[in-house]
Amino acid sequence: MTGASSGIGKASAALLARDGWRVLLVARRAERLEALAAELGNAVAVPADLTAADAPARVREAVEREGGRLGLLVNNAGAEWRSTFGEGGYENVRRTMDVNFDAVVRLTEALLPLLRAAAPSSIVNVSSIAGRVGRPHNSAYAATKFALAGWSEAIGVEERAHGVHVGLVLPGFISTEGFPHRGLRDARATGWLVSTPERVAEAIVAAGPGGKHEVYVPRFYAVVPKARHLAPGVVRRMLRVSRI
Repeated sequence: MTGASSGIGKASAALLARDGWRVLLVARRAERLEALAAELGNAVAVPADLTAADAPARVREAVEREGGRLGLLVNNAGAEWRSTFGEGGYENVRRTMDVNFDAVVRLTEALLPLLRAAAPSSIVNVSSIAGRVGRPHNSAYAATKFALAGWSEAIGVEERAHGVHVGLVLPGFISTEGFPHRGLRDARATGWLVSTPERVAEAIVAAGPGGKHEVYVPRFYAVVPKARHLAPGVVRRMLRVSRI
């Protein structure tokens, strides 16, 4: 479980541990990971910055120390630096892609032989509704999540023959430590748009061991990409006036 020190990763690790999984907790914040591992009991802390060159090998070594059988990989870690492209330019795209896509690809490459050996097994990639519809001021983030969604779809077909299922989770607005969305959450008109890390954790289980290919959180967000294709002009006008 990457990004395990808080938010979606922490909630998902807790749910998986309750379901009987032994969870390897991967994130940068070592103290938080150690505390969570002690709390869950059936968990091991693996502090790592997944953008570091040696991170995939270090995570694989940790899996092998725990017995080498890997039944589920959850690529959840991510970051966002809000900016227009005109202001943030390529550098903002590069650093966001480094965390949200490149690190996922490199870690999956390192662990794929273990996942195949443990088949039937699963990979869950946590994308975003931003991986289906791009919003102003987060073009870099949208680019990474679109890339993750397309890559997941393709490798899902490729890995089926090897017994590795690939599921995709697409959250909308989720109230977390990094993205509390207080304005949306506390307003009567928009509170219904915001969900919780626990709901995403349930979606991760559904998209991994549950065998689903795509899960939106909340479920009604599944209408967004449909609306984008059926009425693209309407969606673009909404994006222009939206302050979300």
